[in-house]
Amino acid sequence: MWNNEGSATGMLSPAPYRPCPTCGTEASTPWNAYSPDEWQVVRCGGCNLTYLRNPVEYKALEEDFAWEATYEAKTRKGGSTKLSPALRVLRQKLGLTHRSKQERLRKWFRGGHVLDIGCGALMRAIPPMTPYGIELSNALHAIADKNMRERGGYCIHGPGAEAIWKFNEGQFDGIIMHSYLEHETDVMGVLKGAHRALKTDGKVFVRVPNFGSLNRRIIGPKWCGFRYPDHVNYFTLDTLRDCIKRAGFGLTLINKVALPFDDNITVLLHKGAA
Repeated sequence: MWNNEGSATGMLSPAPYRPCPTCGTEASTPWNAYSPDEWQVVRCGGCNLTYLRNPVEYKALEEDFAWEATYEAKTRKGGSTKLSPALRVLRQKLGLTHRSKQERLRKWFRGGHVLDIGCGALMRAIPPMTPYGIELSNALHAIADKNMRERGGYCIHGPGAEAIWKFNEGQFDGIIMHSYLEHETDVMGVLKGAHRALKTDGKVFVRVPNFGSLNRRIIGPKWCGFRYPDHVNYFTLDTLRDCIKRAGFGLTLINKVALPFDDNITVLLHKGAA
C-alpha cells in the first residue's frame, strides 16, 4: 500500500490526498490494477466507496481536463465494452429497452423547472420543462447559457457543489445528474445542495457508471467506466445508496433487472428515507 509519497507501506496517509468524499474516512486501500500513471484509485476503509484519491483541481477541469476534451481522448484511445453487443441482445430479449429519456423526465418532473448539473451543451430538459443548468467547462457553459435563456432559464458557470447553493430553496421540480456524480469531488456538498434546492415532492435523476457491473469484473482496467482524471468516484449500488442516504434522500432503482449486466446505475432520488 502507498503512503502520501506513493511508496509501499500500510494504510494510506491522509495528506496531501483527499479523504473519502462520502464518509470522510482517511484510511483507504489501493486498487493497484486501476491506478495508472500518477492516478491513485483507492477503496475507502469506512464505507467501501472506490474513488480517485488525488483528483485535479477544478481550474484544470475548466480547460485542460474539460469533459469534452477527456471524452474525445478516451474515444480515440478506446475503452473496452466487449460485452456490450451480447448485453444489448439480452436487454432486448428481457424487454428492457427504454422510452426516450426526455419522455421519462417529463413524467417524473411534471414539466416544471428542471436543473441539469454538468449539463454540457446538451438540452435534456425540453418543453414544457424550463431548463436551468450548471456547467464547469468554459466553452460548454457559454453554449448552454445561451440556449437556456432562450427558453426562460439560465446556466451558472462553476463547480456544481458551489453553484447549486446559488439557486433558491425549493426552486426545482426536478434535478438531473446524468453522468455527473462520478466527476464531482465534493459529492456530499452537491447532494445536500440539491436536497435544499428541490421541492418537497421533487425528484433527482442520477446516472453513474456501475463499478459493480459484470463487465468491469471481467475486463478490469480496460472497463469503459474508467476515465482519468475526471472520473473521481466509482459507485456500486450499495455505495451510491449509502452516499445519497447521508444527504437525506431515498432511492428508487430504475434499471433493477438489468443492473448486473449494465455499465451504468440509473436511479431516481426523492426526499426522505428509501
